[in-house]
Amino acid sequence: MSTERPDVGLTRSRPRETDFKPGLALLLIGVAQLMVYLDTTIVNVALPHIQGALGFSGTGLEWVVNAYSVSFGGLLLLGGRFGDRFGRRTVFFVGVVVFATASLAGGLATSQAWLLAARAIQGAGAAIIAPTALSLVSTTFPEGRRRNRAMAVYSGATAVGGVVGLIAGGFLVSYLSWRGVLFVNVPIGLGLALGVRRAFPAPIRLRGRFDIPGAVTGTCGIAALVYGLSNAAGSVSGAANWGDAKISVPLGSAVALLIAFVVIEVRSREPLLPLRLFRDRNRSGAYLIMLCIGTAFYGMFFFLTIFLQDVWGYSALQTAAAYLPMLCTLLALSGACAALMPGTGPRPLLVTGAVVTAGGMLWISRITEHGNYFQGLLAPMMVAAVGLGMIFVPMNLVAVARVKAADSGVASSVLNAGEQVGGSIGLAVLGTVAWTVVANSIRGQLTAAPGPVTSQVYDQALVAGFARAFEIASCVVLLAGIIAAVFIRVTRDDKAGYSLPADD
Repeated sequence: MSTERPDVGLTRSRPRETDFKPGLALLLIGVAQLMVYLDTTIVNVALPHIQGALGFSGTGLEWVVNAYSVSFGGLLLLGGRFGDRFGRRTVFFVGVVVFATASLAGGLATSQAWLLAARAIQGAGAAIIAPTALSLVSTTFPEGRRRNRAMAVYSGATAVGGVVGLIAGGFLVSYLSWRGVLFVNVPIGLGLALGVRRAFPAPIRLRGRFDIPGAVTGTCGIAALVYGLSNAAGSVSGAANWGDAKISVPLGSAVALLIAFVVIEVRSREPLLPLRLFRDRNRSGAYLIMLCIGTAFYGMFFFLTIFLQDVWGYSALQTAAAYLPMLCTLLALSGACAALMPGTGPRPLLVTGAVVTAGGMLWISRITEHGNYFQGLLAPMMVAAVGLGMIFVPMNLVAVARVKAADSGVASSVLNAGEQVGGSIGLAVLGTVAWTVVANSIRGQLTAAPGPVTSQVYDQALVAGFARAFEIASCVVLLAGIIAAVFIRVTRDDKAGYSLPADD
């Protein structure tokens, strides 16, 4: 059982073992997390159909995706703190209802504004669900093997959610319509809402004032950061112009707002984000690792999906099927790492996983337009999946270890925010590098042999640009390994079930 002490200011003590059903709770957490993260990609497959149905322009269509990601990333801190303040079971239920209702509204949309509003509200629901789900893992499952197993489910659902979204999106668009990618969340959300009260203990509430200035500056700052990076990543025809007002203005605003947020949190008696969370070097290291993995992970899927469809000519369903072995490997390794944690601790797994993932991504960078899936891509994808599977469980466990119950929601939200911001950075920065190389390659080929831009010229340029993006992503993952080696320090006693005491 956990050694975590009840927190001063809570209306009830830590829930008893009989207050919840662990099996059902674990199922709901996994399904909810899968639903949130599959929605980051499931709509992508349907974008051409949405454009035809609702008449979106090319730039307007980007916001079917960006409305979700900006709302999701911007509201994560607030969503995590809501769980701490108003009870995690209650807030988790509210998040599920908001998400499912917005999905239903989006599926019924008959105009662009209607769909974009629904997608933004979906993102708000996701920002409530994701950190609350992780905090429920850390506060309701006893430390040791049971919490490790629960964390494996949470981590596996997070890691494979995007891939499942591509697969589900391909099937739904092919056999139903674009509306199916939104309607699919409705029965899932209904099932989750019905099971919440039976699965989890009664809510724990925290007395005190809510940090309104911190909530405003923090939420707006992260939203502006994700918005600016999303604009930078929006071009699929050339490198981002970082001097463009739609990029520089929100990024500059984000810097100012986030500086103001830190000043407010330092001075606040009851901050939205207690800065004491960052005093633990292990936790700070986990946050930095997530930022690096988000940068590389999102970039990898983005460029690999474009490569498969544009260069190798895969359909949406074929692209989804290509990711299936990677998905299964991630799930298997998440479970294996949960079993290994008590004996090894997180550091060896994190360092080894980073090196293996970096090697897999570097290997992927060697694919060519003349290659094929079984000889040129399957093996490096599996290597990268093995490495990523070794990272997610220990990283998530370290991030929520030694956190008081009163702060578990906001601690979880910082980890989720790191993933979202990292993903935005990856798409923006790696995209800038990739499309610059693509443009230079096309110019170089046309200089050597003047003529029109043929498919062969374009394919060769894409291969060159994406190879450079994968090489940089590989370096970013190696940086995550260095961070793990430097920051993560877990004692022998801590490894025994990985039960770290709560902070004072």
